[in-house]
Amino acid sequence: QVQLNESGGGLVQAGDSLRLSCAASGRAFSSYNMGWFRQAPGKERDFVAAIGWGGGKWYADSVKGRFTISRDNAKNTLYLQMNSLKPEDTAVYYCAAALTGWTTPASYNHWGQGTQVTVSS
Repeated sequence: QVQLNESGGGLVQAGDSLRLSCAASGRAFSSYNMGWFRQAPGKERDFVAAIGWGGGKWYADSVKGRFTISRDNAKNTLYLQMNSLKPEDTAVYYCAAALTGWTTPASYNHWGQGTQVTVSS
């Protein structure tokens, strides 16, 4: 079992940067694939980025080149560096943990409560 707690969201202007963090408690954080998802009002929860336990990374096309996912297993923490933010990045961002799977929400067993990111134009 792993518990997840996101932080770092906020209100920024287009072109700004934010770094989200996801602190994990519980056992075997390093054994999980970790992902970031986002959900805008009235829309489905979408894949943003994932990092495997071995370090492999995947990104949604909409964030490639702007967002970077990373993890620090010694600190049990997942990060999402978001640069060149756009108004369409506005959403609640969730971190999640999965033993298998990468890009689909159904693959993830554990979820944080989410952190709001709002990008003004």
